[in-house]
Amino acid sequence: MLIFAGVKMIKLLHITLFFNIFVLFIVSCNKTTDSETIRLYVRAGEAYSLGKFGDVKEILGTQNNFPPALLLRAKAEYFSGDIDSAEKSCRRALKIRPSLSEANLYLARILREKGNLTGAAEVTETMLADNPQDIRVLRLAAGLAMEIGKFDEAVILLDRAAEYSAESAMVLLDRARLRWTSGRANDVTRQAALEDLNRAKAMLPWDTPLLRSISNLEKIIREVK
Repeated sequence: MLIFAGVKMIKLLHITLFFNIFVLFIVSCNKTTDSETIRLYVRAGEAYSLGKFGDVKEILGTQNNFPPALLLRAKAEYFSGDIDSAEKSCRRALKIRPSLSEANLYLARILREKGNLTGAAEVTETMLADNPQDIRVLRLAAGLAMEIGKFDEAVILLDRAAEYSAESAMVLLDRARLRWTSGRANDVTRQAALEDLNRAKAMLPWDTPLLRSISNLEKIIREVK
């Protein structure tokens, strides 16, 4: 129990640190963002992490000029089933900051749910032109291609997603190996390495040399006390 509690605490600290850095980055890039907007955004982020989507919508209800807040509100609206409002929030965020990739991703998902497959496909095509290695967009584009009836295109997109998934699995394997070799006597580090390996295996559902390397390292870590 202490091991898992330690891992959970480390994850929480990492998330908090990342979120604080992200907020500082936003402030540095947008000098016009006032402290009250940042305060509301942080508060809404905490509510979102707890699944309190109604609270997020209420907290950010008047925020219409800060793209990260608009995106967070759009996600809360999307997951609470308010699709029309989510689309409006996404489009407003993209009007202010067209390069906001996650807003484009959610817009594509929203359009798909509303039955606008052509519109959703256009959004994913634009995103893949900017970042052809985005696995999330590749999977979404493949699903859209299947629904439209473009099966050959769907297979090609999924092949690309599988290729990039393997690259991500290799990154996780490298991190797990680093954690293991640099902290064998540390139970928290050991558990973190195992979690990396589990995530890597989930990306490789087929038998490959890479999957066997992952399984071998996992076996070694589990056997060493």
